[in-house]
Amino acid sequence: MTSGKGSLPRSVKVKNKNPAPIQITAEQIIHEARELHRSERLAVRTPTRTIADAAELVDYRSRKREEFEDQIRLSRGDTRVYIRYARWEESQKDFRRVRSVWERALEVDHRNHGLWLQYAEFEMKNRFVNHARNVFERAVAVLPGVDRLWWRYIQMEETLGNEAGVRRISEMWTKLTEEH
Repeated sequence: MTSGKGSLPRSVKVKNKNPAPIQITAEQIIHEARELHRSERLAVRTPTRTIADAAELVDYRSRKREEFEDQIRLSRGDTRVYIRYARWEESQKDFRRVRSVWERALEVDHRNHGLWLQYAEFEMKNRFVNHARNVFERAVAVLPGVDRLWWRYIQMEETLGNEAGVRRISEMWTKLTEEH
């Protein structure tokens, strides 16, 4: 309804200036819009894929990996893409590839203690205790000032019943905090 480039819109004549019998607020309109958006999102489900044979599975995995690699190239260092990729590989039970993806994510952002924690959590969840220890050892070496890494490392050893490990890690952490 503009009359030309850069001009103001023409005025619109209001036919009925009486208040509506039911008044709604802007908050109600926003709330209804959000509810509608949510219900549309829930209604649109991606179809479940049925894989018939091993060749189809290999093809599916290959295409999915290619999609993730494309996303990584386009994301320019967004570690969330790596995390999704690692979790997908974990769902495929390809642990060698999962580790590879986590290591690549750490190359992008080795200062992100959340990445280190998620990597270690993956190892612990899949009962690769020594791998988890290695991840924690590297994490506390790279980020010695992040208490959460130390705490989770100690908590893991405590859960495993490794009192000597808990004592050793606690002493390392205490020594570090005394130095600073």
